[in-house]
Formats: sequence, structure tokens, C-alpha cells
Amino acid sequence: MSGKFIDPELAPRILQSWSDEGHIIGNHTFSHAYFSGADPAGFMQDVLRCEPLLSGYAGFRKLFRFPYLAEGRTAEGRDAMRELLAVNGYRNAHVTIDTSDWFVDNRLKARLKEDQNADLARYRQFYLDHLWERSSYYDGLANALFGHSINHTILLHHRLTTALFLGDAIQMFRARGWQIIDADLAFRSAEFELVPHALPAGQSLLWALAKTDPKLAADLRYPGENGRYEAPKMDILGI
Repeated sequence: MSGKFIDPELAPRILQSWSDEGHIIGNHTFSHAYFSGADPAGFMQDVLRCEPLLSGYAGFRKLFRFPYLAEGRTAEGRDAMRELLAVNGYRNAHVTIDTSDWFVDNRLKARLKEDQNADLARYRQFYLDHLWERSSYYDGLANALFGHSINHTILLHHRLTTALFLGDAIQMFRARGWQIIDADLAFRSAEFELVPHALPAGQSLLWALAKTDPKLAADLRYPGENGRYEAPKMDILGI
């Protein structure tokens, strides 16, 4: 959770409900700024600024996710930030499956602004197809890196698409043989202890590990996920 999005009236009820239901609440900075690698100390202060807004909930853990999955464009900034997080007791809440769900959400909300009664079926199908395509891709990277699948964490934002279609997504994964596991179990997996040395640092954990493998690096796009990859597909479909 980013501090700047914590509405003083609504957010506490939401955060409390998440905590009461056993969900993990982690830190996503206060300002949701891009970390280029410059001023790690200032960036850490932004992390710590968010902490008091979250630490009162039983579900709070010192898990930190970089905004935009950007962990620094220089080795010096990357390593300094890693050290500061460790000194302050934080672990990186890695994403293994990156997505552009936010872009699908932006397109859906733009459509609903034009027509409140717009048919959501094609947006739902594109959303589900997108999640499955990216999950299959990153699971393929896991198999290429380790010789087997791993416990995954998927990037999904607290947006309208998630509110509308998360249940459908869970049903889809289960129907295709995947299991939904507790986030705490995923974050305890050995793969999440690995420290990638790719630059620019960040993206999916699997992307970052593959970037340092000469046999896999040539086929990686940068950034791993972006709205520009999905826009032409949605344009063709008229959504």
C-alpha cells in the first residue's frame, strides 16, 4: 500500500478488513515515486514515512515492493537501496508474474466514462487472456531457469478490473490446474531469497534472473510489461 492513496476515512476500513481476513499488508512507499538509483537515503525515508500508516494492522509485514518494479538503474543505487532495506528490516516483496492489468483497467474506465452501460464481456475476456498469457510466459521462464515451476506472485492492482474479474481469474487458474496458495508461503520460497544483479534492476524476479543468463537474456523485452504491448491488441478488438 502506498501512503498517498490512504484516504483517512475509507482506507482504514479496507485495511482493517484485509488484516482481519488474514491478508498480508506491505509497504509500497508513501509517494509511489520511481527509484532510478539516485538518492537511496531519500527514497528510504519515503518508505519509512509510509510505515506508521500500516504498522498498526496485524497483517502488516516488513515486505516492500518497489513502485513500477524499478529497483535502480545503477549498481551503486541498487546495492545501497538493498542495504538500507535490510538495515530497516525489510524484504523485497518480489513479483514473479508481471502484468499490465492497470492498462486494461484504464481502457475499461475510459469506456465506462463514455457509456455507463457498456458491455464488459470483451474487457473481461481480454483481462483473463492477458493474465493467462503472462503467467504462462513467466512460468516458462521459471522452468528455463530452474527446471521446474515455482510458487508465483502475480502483480495485480487494487483497481476496478480486480474488483470485477478477480473471482473469474482465480476460477480460471484453478480450472487450468494451478493452485492458489497463501502469499506468506510464496514469499518463504527459496527462489525469493535470490539476489539478481541485472541492470536496470527490477522487473519481475524471473525477468531479472533471466537477464543475467546469456541463453535467456536476448529474448527479454524491456520493460517486461507495458501498456504499449497491449494497446495494439485492444485496438484491434475495439476495446
